[in-house]
Amino acid sequence: MQELLTQLSRAEASDLHLCAGSPPCFRVNGRIEPVEPGAKPLEYRDLEQMLYRVLTNDQQARLQNDRELDFSIGFTDVGRFRGNIHRQRGSWAAVFRKIPLEIPSLLELGLPEIVRTLALKESGLVLITGPTGSGKSMTLAAMIEIINTERACHVITLEDPIEFLFKNRRALIKQREIGQDTDSYGVALRRSFRQDPDVLMIGEMRDRETIGMAITAASTGRLVLGTLHTMDAASTIDRVIESFPSDQQALVRNQISGSLEGVLSQQLVRRSVGSGRALALEVLVSTPSVRNLIRTGKTFQVVSDIETGKRFGMQSLNQSLQDLVASQTIKLEEAVRHTRFPEQLMQKLGVPQ
Repeated sequence: MQELLTQLSRAEASDLHLCAGSPPCFRVNGRIEPVEPGAKPLEYRDLEQMLYRVLTNDQQARLQNDRELDFSIGFTDVGRFRGNIHRQRGSWAAVFRKIPLEIPSLLELGLPEIVRTLALKESGLVLITGPTGSGKSMTLAAMIEIINTERACHVITLEDPIEFLFKNRRALIKQREIGQDTDSYGVALRRSFRQDPDVLMIGEMRDRETIGMAITAASTGRLVLGTLHTMDAASTIDRVIESFPSDQQALVRNQISGSLEGVLSQQLVRRSVGSGRALALEVLVSTPSVRNLIRTGKTFQVVSDIETGKRFGMQSLNQSLQDLVASQTIKLEEAVRHTRFPEQLMQKLGVPQ
């Protein structure tokens, strides 16, 4: 296992996939391919032994009970990795994702300066959204490190599992892992109100309870950073509101209109030349107009405010994709694959339809 993870750390790959009956595979630039030509399929027993060797006794027990496990692991001189072990067709399978040892800066991630502004808000809710593998964890880590460098405050992170390891600078940072340090996001959030936090980072807002407590925390003087698996700002706001029963949605809409500070919706798009992927980013900043649209149930109109809100640091996903195509960073067909509004994008680029 350590040999495979060493290969992953040195390769231009993001993930290692292990599955009984198939050769080990890397995800490179969004595509799955064998770690090397002619790699042999993994035997069930060999894979089981490999996986169990990197788990603690407690993790082994949780895996046997739940039949799946999220965890993180590190090897000296190799790096840190986020792992997920699960069952498929009666045997084990696993995915390991590479975690950079150094927390990346906004510049390294290609994020605009408005992200720093949002990270340094004293209170409110900031949501980072996008599909799996779009770099949400890195963006969160970069924002926490900005806070760590510039604010003398108390930060509590809730993660499943812990990925980046923070060193206290100006901030006091406590990192809590679901399953190891606390039972669930909901339990941890309830307890956090008695732990005097200034900033809460929620690795994933999975359910109504977590979303509700995040809104409460953001409405009562804390800065809350969280993630959702949504594709753009409008669908993010709708997802938050629609996670509640219909008789509560008016109240939630009002709370969100007051507490939401911004939404960052990101996707990674394959570059036109060479390896790697480019960041396409939608940015919503809560101006008085945006807050009014949310409060009055007109979230479908926020894209118009985003597209005309450049002076506030806003941009739509289509505007971001348009810039990437115009600079020849990505191809038109890649941009079309990543937008909900392809006709509008092609019109902006002057492409005949």
